Amino acid sequence: MSAPKKGDLSPSEKELFEVITGGNVQEASRLLGCKDVRVNCLDEYGMTPLMHAAYKGKADMCKLLLQHGANVNCNQHEHGYTALMFAGLSGKTDITAMMLDAGAETDVVNSVGRTAAQMAAFVGQHDCVTVINNFFSRARLDYYTRAQGLEKEPKLPPKLAGPLHKVIMSTNLNPVKMVLLVKENPLLAEAEALDKCRRVMELICEKCIKQQDMNEVLAMKMHYISCVLHKCVAFLRDREDKLDGLIKCLLKGRDTDGFPVFQEKFIRESIRKFPYCDATLLQQLVRSIAPVEIGNDPTALSVLTQAITGQVGFMDTEFCTSCGEKGAEKRCSICKVVIYCDQTCQKLHWFTHKKVCKKLQAQREKHEAEVAKLRQQQNKENANAVQEATESMEGLSVKTNSEGTESEKANCVPITAAGN
Repeated sequence: MSAPKKGDLSPSEKELFEVITGGNVQEASRLLGCKDVRVNCLDEYGMTPLMHAAYKGKADMCKLLLQHGANVNCNQHEHGYTALMFAGLSGKTDITAMMLDAGAETDVVNSVGRTAAQMAAFVGQHDCVTVINNFFSRARLDYYTRAQGLEKEPKLPPKLAGPLHKVIMSTNLNPVKMVLLVKENPLLAEAEALDKCRRVMELICEKCIKQQDMNEVLAMKMHYISCVLHKCVAFLRDREDKLDGLIKCLLKGRDTDGFPVFQEKFIRESIRKFPYCDATLLQQLVRSIAPVEIGNDPTALSVLTQAITGQVGFMDTEFCTSCGEKGAEKRCSICKVVIYCDQTCQKLHWFTHKKVCKKLQAQREKHEAEVAKLRQQQNKENANAVQEATESMEGLSVKTNSEGTESEKANCVPITAAGN
C-alpha cells in the first residue's frame, strides 16, 4: 500500500477517525480489517489514528491500533507532535506507559523544541511526566535473563524479570512501598532471588554511568533499589519476622512526634553509598540533605523523589503515611492528622501511631481553637471597621445636607409683590 499522505483518506479511513473519537473499539477493529484502511493513515494535520486515540484518552483503542502495527514514532504532524506527546497531554498515565512500552522515543522534540515530558509538564500533567522520566523498558531488563558470552546461566532468572520490572517502574520511592511490592510476590520474597536482583541493579547502575550518554538519574534509582533489596535480603536471612520486621522498622516513629528515624537514616545512608562520588546528582543530593536535622523538612525521601522522578510536592496532594502512595484520603478517625490509602496501611502504622495519636489530636484541636479565635477576632475588627465607616458616611451626609440648606437660604432672592 502506498505511503500515507496528509489528508489523503479513503472513506473507510475517514470513518475510522470518527469511530476513534466515539470510542467504539469493536467497529474500529472491523474497519482495520478493511483493505482500504491503513493503520498509519494521516488526516489533514498529519495525525495518525493512534495520535487521535492517545489524545482522546482511549486506552483500549490505543491497544487495538498498536496490535495492528500502528507506528508509535510517526512524526508527520504539522507541529512535530508524536503519539507520546498526545498521551502526555491527555493526562492518562496508562496510555503514556503503553506508548513507552511500544517503543516511543522520549527525546524527540516538536516545532517549539519541547519533548513529550516537557509538553506534559507545561499543561500540568505531572504524573505523566513522572512516568516518562522513570521509564525503563522491559527489553533492557530481559537482556540479563539470557546467558552472555561464557556464562552457563543468566544473571537474572527469567521468572524474576516481571516482578523486578514492576519494582523498577514504580514511581513511589518510599522504601515501605518497595518492600510491600517485594512481599506481595512469592517469587521475589526469597533471599537468593533478591540477591540476584540486587546484583542486576548494580550492573545496570554501572552501565548507566559508564555509557556514552551518562544517565545519573537512572543510575541513582537503580542503586537505591539495590539498597532496598539488600536490606530485604538481610532481614530474610537474619530475622524471624522477615519482611514484616523490616516494614515495622521503617515505619516506627520516635516517641516525641512519630517521625520515622530509621527510614530517614536508611535513605541517607543509601544515598551516601552511591559508588560514583564525582556524580553531579550525588553532590546535589548531599548538599540538600546534609544540613537538615533529622525530623525536619525536607526529608531525604522528598529530596530523592524530586531528583529521580521529577515529582514536586503540591499543596493539594496527600500522601499515605505508611506507604507514601499519592492520593491517600482516609484520615485517622481520632487525630484526623495522618492519612492512609486504606485500612491495610492504617493497620501497618497503628503500632507506632497509637503512641502519638492523642498528642496529635490535642495539637490539632489547639490549632483549630487558635484559628477560630483569630477568625472571630478578625471578623469583629472587620465589623467595627464597617460600622465606623458607616457612621462616618452618615455624619458626612448630615453635614452636607445641613450646609446645603443654609446655602439655599443664603442664595434665596426675595420676590417683591407687583404694584397695582
